[in-house]
Amino acid sequence: MSRDPVHVAVGVLRREGEILLSRRLEGTHLAGCWEFPGGKFEPGESPLQALIRELHEELGIAVETAGPLIRHRHTYPTRDVVLHTFEITAWRGEPRGRQGQALRWLPADTIDPADLPAADVPLLTAARLPEIYAISGDFDGDRMAFLGRVERLIAGGVRLLCLRCPGLDADTYRALAGAVLAAAQPAHMRVLLHGAADWVPGLASELGAGIHLPAHAAAGLDHRPVPTTAWCAASCHSAEELAQAARIGCDFAVLSPVVVTASHPNQPPLGWARFATLVDNAAVPVYALGGMRPEHAAKARAHGGQGVAVLRSLWGTAGTP
Repeated sequence: MSRDPVHVAVGVLRREGEILLSRRLEGTHLAGCWEFPGGKFEPGESPLQALIRELHEELGIAVETAGPLIRHRHTYPTRDVVLHTFEITAWRGEPRGRQGQALRWLPADTIDPADLPAADVPLLTAARLPEIYAISGDFDGDRMAFLGRVERLIAGGVRLLCLRCPGLDADTYRALAGAVLAAAQPAHMRVLLHGAADWVPGLASELGAGIHLPAHAAAGLDHRPVPTTAWCAASCHSAEELAQAARIGCDFAVLSPVVVTASHPNQPPLGWARFATLVDNAAVPVYALGGMRPEHAAKARAHGGQGVAVLRSLWGTAGTP
């Protein structure tokens, strides 16, 4: 039997590279857990109105700048919750626990997911992920030109890259991946190796890279193929594939095609409304893919997504002098 979900507004407050966590009070659901501050909607409130009220009541601050980060549903044994999460970068007042709750500021990468309620774990992932996920073009054999594109992505602020070069043999891909990682690491760009070949997970672990699984590869797994210290993503096209990505422990997913693309003009697009519906029921952050450009990131976030996965527009731009 389906249950009406409880809608909750949540804020990720950022200050000087750290994120604010609040500890749940004794006598409450999941007491003792650290969580992102926020609370339930009141009748007639929009998500942002609920957030502004809750953060004033809990922390004594007045929100000045807030943007959508992620929206997702989580199922507990006794309730379903939909979390509408916003990134807060400007406010008035010094946050304090007005209800007696403890607060702490931590860098996102040092927060232990085990300290959080299960529903908040995807929020932590979303807080760590950028809004742009770049996907490389094919490798034509010119390594210097390829690395030049990677360097221009880095210079443009891209910090998450999928190395998608189908058709390469293991040795060629290994050499290319090693060179890309060497360029990416000083800039703190995270790189995911794309593919279903049985040697890809081992190579990812060897190089300290993440892995991006095609949908058919994710379908055949019962666990994530890389450790939790590396990103694990999956390509998805349906609710079932999104559920499988979460089931095997993927950190995030890419959902496509959102709009008609030049590469697949005859494939029916999901459209933004369907994208939002699928994201609402997903248990992991979701990037929109298919006809996306960097400027579409705000629209993806407004529809509950993490941002956009971009291939041609970014890779082509990166290749221009």
